[in-house]
Amino acid sequence: MEAYETPGGGRVGDLRPLSPDLNTECRAFAEALRSLFAGLRPAVSVRRYGARRHVSAGAVSRYLSGQRIPPWQFVQDLLTDVGTDRGSVATCETVEFLRSLHAAAQRTSVSVGHAVQQLQFQLAEADRLSRRSAAHSDVLGEALLDRNQRIADLALRLNQVESDWARERARADELVLFAGDREELLRERRRLESEVARLTAELEEARRRQVAAEARCELLERQLVVAEQQAGEEVPLSEPPRLARTGAVRARVLVVDDPPANLIALEAVLAAADCQVLAVSSGADALKALLQHDDVAVIILDVQMPGMDGYETAARIKRRARTRNIPIIFVTAIGADAENLLRGYDAGAIDFITKPFEPWMLCAKVSVLTEMHMNYRGTPRPTPATHPTDDTTSWLLPSISPQDPLRTAGQDDRVRG
Repeated sequence: MEAYETPGGGRVGDLRPLSPDLNTECRAFAEALRSLFAGLRPAVSVRRYGARRHVSAGAVSRYLSGQRIPPWQFVQDLLTDVGTDRGSVATCETVEFLRSLHAAAQRTSVSVGHAVQQLQFQLAEADRLSRRSAAHSDVLGEALLDRNQRIADLALRLNQVESDWARERARADELVLFAGDREELLRERRRLESEVARLTAELEEARRRQVAAEARCELLERQLVVAEQQAGEEVPLSEPPRLARTGAVRARVLVVDDPPANLIALEAVLAAADCQVLAVSSGADALKALLQHDDVAVIILDVQMPGMDGYETAARIKRRARTRNIPIIFVTAIGADAENLLRGYDAGAIDFITKPFEPWMLCAKVSVLTEMHMNYRGTPRPTPATHPTDDTTSWLLPSISPQDPLRTAGQDDRVRG
């Protein structure tokens, strides 16, 4: 590509040409990012812009060359800088256009680096939910304290009315007035007591969600470690990470999905994690398989299945004492919006993987959970060749229960099942 430079803009000519191997979506996003970078005034080099935004020059170069999809925050920062230089703010249409290009490039980019980015996004989201739950707990705590104080004040006033009523009991003409005051105060107290009960329940739920969000952060950090260690190795980008194990014992993963093609795709990905895959095509078959095998470490469960769907299957699994602690990862094509996430968590899921799924991310999630399972059971644990042994995971698995769920919200994943 011939070097060029927008008058007064970023030095796009410093960049390497776009690779001819880039797919259409990644090329379109890279070209849009280059055009945006060219709008910087005065002209800045890639190295200088990286220093401005505390990003390595190599990373900026890879972003602008289409070799790596940047996080959305990088695009926002670049929009802000260009807007500041030009003295104008990017329009909503421009932001949405770039967001759609960014999303399309992410969907078609299959690499271990992209899996790391997705896990980083999930970790940030789980941290945000944890902080929001903590703030909500504080607000509910203050409201509960206020209601209890008002109940105490009403109790004092009620005692005063009771005293006055007893003292004036002989005065029949005033008795009705005191009775009216007393009944009004009693109604107010009952209303406040009902509100206290409601706020107490909400506070307990907010605290439970905060604990669950913190547990999701712990789990996502472990998954991120696996993905980052894979990113540092010389492995083919067309293959998911293969976690070679030196021991004879392999964790068993139950895969539940009705289309045979989906089962084949999931089995192929999980083979890279060196797991024993037990594949079934319905919720009823999954329940039977769990009766026959008591060593299942992880369940990967499709949401949309004929007959017994994934939500009902998960709920039945969690009702059984012998299976309620097995972590469930939902695979869904209907999206991971708030309503579906909440329904899945209530059914007992700890994670979501949306179709098309990312093999690197799925391997990282399954590898962490199977390793925790083997630690928890006291099984001689094979040492993964790709990352050092970590015995600190054993405390996390017992907390997976309907009362204190360990749940993670999976995001955008790439390979269609």
